[in-house]
Amino acid sequence: MEFLIPDALVAGMPQWGLLLVAAVAIAVLIRGADMLVDGASGLAYRLGIPKVIVGATVVSLGTTSPEAAVSVMAAWSGQPGLALGNAIGSVIADSGLIFGLGCLLAVLPADRFVLSRQGWVQFGSAVLLSLLCYGIFFFTGGAATLGRWVGILLLGLLAAYMYVSIRWSRVHPQGEPFQIEGEEEGRGGEASGAIARLVASGIAGLALVILSSRVLIITVTELAEVHWHVPQVVIAATLVALGTSLPELVIGMASIRKGHREILVGNVLGADILNVLFVVGAAAVAAPLPLLDASARIPAIALYLHLPVMLAILVLFRIFIAGAVRRGSFRRWQGIPLVAIYLVYVVLQYMVS
Repeated sequence: MEFLIPDALVAGMPQWGLLLVAAVAIAVLIRGADMLVDGASGLAYRLGIPKVIVGATVVSLGTTSPEAAVSVMAAWSGQPGLALGNAIGSVIADSGLIFGLGCLLAVLPADRFVLSRQGWVQFGSAVLLSLLCYGIFFFTGGAATLGRWVGILLLGLLAAYMYVSIRWSRVHPQGEPFQIEGEEEGRGGEASGAIARLVASGIAGLALVILSSRVLIITVTELAEVHWHVPQVVIAATLVALGTSLPELVIGMASIRKGHREILVGNVLGADILNVLFVVGAAAVAAPLPLLDASARIPAIALYLHLPVMLAILVLFRIFIAGAVRRGSFRRWQGIPLVAIYLVYVVLQYMVS
């Protein structure tokens, strides 16, 4: 990738030019993820997997592919601040901004079976990542680094999660019924089309995701270091995380519009799980991820801001889930504190940095 798209491609480019390139890269990234999701979800629907399970596994794999591509490329390119900040920031964006907006716009269903399983995996994976980060920092101090063994552990847990999710889908084949009065439940065009076309769509989307993620990394790195003098980890946890989370946002809003609200709920749960197990795991296997490094301009902001906010927003999410499981749906007002926490978090990042 460095040979195809070298760092020198954006070196010396004016700020407006870098912003334009970054916007185009994000647009291509979203389009690639959309193609990947269409192919993957189409195949899943053909197999008769319930929508909430599709959202928590297949669609989440597609929508987290931008985060994974950006983080792995960043780790390989020697930009570890981008890798870790992007993953944690994406969890916060998914749970705070995207799920919060979904709550504000529509009454979201609460599938008891999925929320009592994938919901706890979502919370547990975030707690595990936090324990690993703080534990490694406690024992190693300034040399705190998420080594390749952490990546192998997380990817192993990812494989177990995907296997268990498939088994869960077999004992929960239809999902729980959920219908808003006056709205018609329908199936979009995701399931239509020949298998060969769905596979081709997925492969083409993956290629677009990989290429555009490389362009986004070198552009954001140039902006952060040369023009804005802001640590990469801060840019990654806000602008890049929001940009790579746009597929989740787009899919979530589309699922509300088309009457497939279960997909939004499942997608947020699955994306949070995969951002920890898949994105951080793959990036750490590609290259060790330092938690702080003065020489590489990686501050300890991940330890005293990113991780605490991630845990706080997921604790609030768990509280909302507990009530939603009893009622069968989330309350629309619950989106207000989630979105508010996300906005305060973004402001604090730039104030602190």
